Amino acid sequence: GMDVANASMYDGSTALAEAALLAIRLKERNKIVCSRAIHPEYRQVLKTYLMCFHAEIVEIDTPEGITPIEELKKLIDDKTAAVLIQNPNFFGCIEDMETISNVVHKHDTLFIACMNPISLGILKPPGEYNADIAVGEAHVLGNYLNYGGPYLGFFTVKNELLRKMPGRIAGETLDSNGKRCFVLTLQAREQHIRREKATSNICTNQALLALRACIYLCALGKKGIAELTNLNIQKSHYAYERLCTLNNLEPTFKKPFFNEFVLKAKGDLSVTKINEHLLKNGIIGGLDLSGFYPELKNDMLLCVTETKSKDSIDRLITELSKII
Repeated sequence: GMDVANASMYDGSTALAEAALLAIRLKERNKIVCSRAIHPEYRQVLKTYLMCFHAEIVEIDTPEGITPIEELKKLIDDKTAAVLIQNPNFFGCIEDMETISNVVHKHDTLFIACMNPISLGILKPPGEYNADIAVGEAHVLGNYLNYGGPYLGFFTVKNELLRKMPGRIAGETLDSNGKRCFVLTLQAREQHIRREKATSNICTNQALLALRACIYLCALGKKGIAELTNLNIQKSHYAYERLCTLNNLEPTFKKPFFNEFVLKAKGDLSVTKINEHLLKNGIIGGLDLSGFYPELKNDMLLCVTETKSKDSIDRLITELSKII
């Protein structure tokens, strides 16, 4: 695991952007190398955040569904402040985080990992592959969808980056009576102390949702989290294997995955046709990737989590078999 976490961020995308800002300030460099397999909307937020900092954002193409190591090596130089990788990535594919970390740290560059926390029930945690900053969206931990929000960003760092970390930090101390208490600490980082020199300028966090996530994790415990992760794996792979048996559907990326996977529609079948048919029958289909990735013209991203029953997956297969 990582050493320190703040009291939460607005959402996963702003946590990633704040991590990039930390790297730019710390390294006094303006180049950010970013995998195109990071969530496209996260990358849009990143570009908006860094617009006024005259930062150079270099994106790495991912034709095989994961970040190509040799291409990454070519792009990192002495102007690079940080490398940003999501794991599992937007396509659900598992990245080789340990190898990427070794490549990044050869250049005195920060390695920023973005992740789905539930995947850590089976995948190696970021502290074990020496990530400098680990961020992501923790909405999946006991919170629910509500018309697009609110969400819950988490932000964790190594100890040496503690004083550079944005957001509020809760610390433990003793009060005047010698009793244990909790306080907001290291506030000299924040804008209400010295705005022009602040390393933290965020005004919003999601403490209520963070509390829900904390209760959820405590209720599950270590064993429960591992079981939850395995449920995600079993159900998503069951759906994937059933879907791949249908005519005119094939996997776009043949890589290990978690939760999400990408399928390509072949022949005269289109993602639009699939989704229109499913919607008429009360099923929300896969995300048409062509809007985010023009090269993926007839590919859709599907997600299956612990919330989906075997019956609902079988119903999806039944409905698809009617038009394929």
